[in-house]
Amino acid sequence: MQSTDLTLRLPDRMQLPVPRPDSELEFRREELLSWHVDPETERVRFLSLIVGDRDKIRETATDLTVVHRFEITPVDEDTFYGYAEMDLRGADEALLGTFDDSGLVIVPPIIYTGRESVHVTVLGEPDALAGLVERFPDDVGVEVERVSDHQRKAETLAGRLTARQFEAMETARELGYYDIPRTGSLAEVAASLKCSESAASTLLRTVESKLVDAALRR
Repeated sequence: MQSTDLTLRLPDRMQLPVPRPDSELEFRREELLSWHVDPETERVRFLSLIVGDRDKIRETATDLTVVHRFEITPVDEDTFYGYAEMDLRGADEALLGTFDDSGLVIVPPIIYTGRESVHVTVLGEPDALAGLVERFPDDVGVEVERVSDHQRKAETLAGRLTARQFEAMETARELGYYDIPRTGSLAEVAASLKCSESAASTLLRTVESKLVDAALRR
């Protein structure tokens, strides 16, 4: 058995009809841990681990007509579990149907880093994996990040990093701190995070250490 890591770019029709951009929601990451499609009610139920503003995300989710139930269980200030029950839209069926092959298994979590950006790992026989990309709808962008023997550790990244560490990592990347050559300084990162350079450095070194451990499956 092999597995592949894919990054998907969803068209508008497959995105949730959220009235505000991700920046206003302060949404940073969602890890879809478990889901179930009920063909009788034509609804899908799912559990996610979400990093973002709880109140704004709750308000937006409960305002959507396709969402019938949304419950939150806090983990820390900016991280929480979200349980939702919503209508199964035709666009959702089209996307999920891509993986409906006896030789394929989706490996949770499915990771959303925005309404259009989805990262998914799929386990399967080589022949089934080889034909997967061609099965996606034409308006879904697909980038194959990796194909190899399956060695992924069953632990989510959100379980390794705190909300503050996520914020520091995202800020550093946006400011060019991780560009090669580097275009953003530690001072700029610290100013954006409203902390000292020493504190910013500690945050980033902690993030880097945890990401290295994740890459080495430790």
